Amino acid sequence: RQDVLVLTPWLAPIVWEGTFSRDILNAQYLQKNLVTGVVTFAVQKYWFFIEGFMRSANKYFLAGHQVNFYLFTDNPEKISHLQMAPENHLFVIPVQNDSRWQDIFTSRMDIISSYIHSQFQHEVDYLYSMDIDVQLLAHIGVEIIDALVATISSWQVTPQHGNRAYEARPGSQAATPEGQGDFHYTASFYGGSVAEVYKLTRACSEGLMEDRENGLEAWWHHESHLNRYLLQHRPTRLLSPEYYWDTEL
Repeated sequence: RQDVLVLTPWLAPIVWEGTFSRDILNAQYLQKNLVTGVVTFAVQKYWFFIEGFMRSANKYFLAGHQVNFYLFTDNPEKISHLQMAPENHLFVIPVQNDSRWQDIFTSRMDIISSYIHSQFQHEVDYLYSMDIDVQLLAHIGVEIIDALVATISSWQVTPQHGNRAYEARPGSQAATPEGQGDFHYTASFYGGSVAEVYKLTRACSEGLMEDRENGLEAWWHHESHLNRYLLQHRPTRLLSPEYYWDTEL
């Protein structure tokens, strides 16, 4: 690919369609006998998206490889039986609802880090967080596997919208000094090794709690904290906006 940026200034690859051989990567991945986990949340009205997400993810996410799907929901009784591929497993985990939609998103970091510590680290090698209100339209394969993986926001590559603003208030734990951001990453799709995702979610959770104690709320909530963390701990692999495109654009 000559039309897109395929390497960051810190020499991390940026994965676009046409920049990798999935057959070669699949062969390497199978030799390691790895298990990958996917965390997603369906609370309040979002339970409506469960079937669409799960059917498409079961078909397209690391097809042919073992994947554990961890679905957190406040309505586990509303989940109908979903036919999963033989190598995939679905685990439904009850979670409490929050009164404000902002709290639903900000509590995710704490929930994920807590479950990594108590459960996920013993069950999977890599873990990815994805939003429930999407459908996968094509294969997402092992080209996404690396220690710390972030997805470039589709808003960043759309000229009429420009970059989403980083959190600018210096009092916030998510504050990013002007001119220091590399890319704007979406909180809708990120992941990596269990150890690295634990450090990321733990740090973001602590930052969110400290902001709350100080009466602050970052402009993009947990996404602002994720971007601050990834500025200080740069990802080892970036996924292009192709992997999580906002249809509004």
